[in-house]
Amino acid sequence: MDWSVMLLKLAEGMLKSVEIFTLTLLLSLPLGLFVAFGRMSKNILIRNIIKFYISIMRGTPLMLQLMVVYFGPYYIFGLTLPRGYRFWAVIIGFVLNYAAYFAEIYRAGIESMPLGQYEAAKVLGYNQSQTFMRIILPQVIKRILPPVTNEVITLIKDTSLAFAIGEFEMFTTARAIASAESTVTPYIAAGIFYYVFNYIVAGAMEWCEKKMSYFR
Repeated sequence: MDWSVMLLKLAEGMLKSVEIFTLTLLLSLPLGLFVAFGRMSKNILIRNIIKFYISIMRGTPLMLQLMVVYFGPYYIFGLTLPRGYRFWAVIIGFVLNYAAYFAEIYRAGIESMPLGQYEAAKVLGYNQSQTFMRIILPQVIKRILPPVTNEVITLIKDTSLAFAIGEFEMFTTARAIASAESTVTPYIAAGIFYYVFNYIVAGAMEWCEKKMSYFR
């Protein structure tokens, strides 16, 4: 295979990996916050349902979850889904999985806040939503940035699991080229991509931590 063709195919796979990463992060971070609220709900039914959901997401492999999301509608309900569903099955699987992990990180951060903060805000005339958005949430974000960074870095590497249902992201593309051309060069290129991507993301998260250093 010509080098230019190989690089073009790898670049296409790289863009797909970045797309999976970006969509997963944009959707799972806010969803994780709502899941965390459900996990802390005073309603025992809601709390137990969310707890069960988190347990399933954290207790089973992401690869298995992707397969259930992709093949489940057909084998369980007999639904024939459009061809483009493969990509969205990847996004749905990743978002549901990572939202569960982010939810537990959010919950730990929120529950670590001293009760005095809420009492002081009440004395100052803040209602519950104002207290959370203006006082609690900024401090929670500061506290949870390190574990969130770990999950984000893991997500970059986990995008390679999209191969389980045949979505051609970076790793799948590199594997296909390596198999066809009998060379490890595509794997090396993929490794460099994942490392550089991780390095950039880690640097960005470190910058965010420094910006949030005001909330101590």
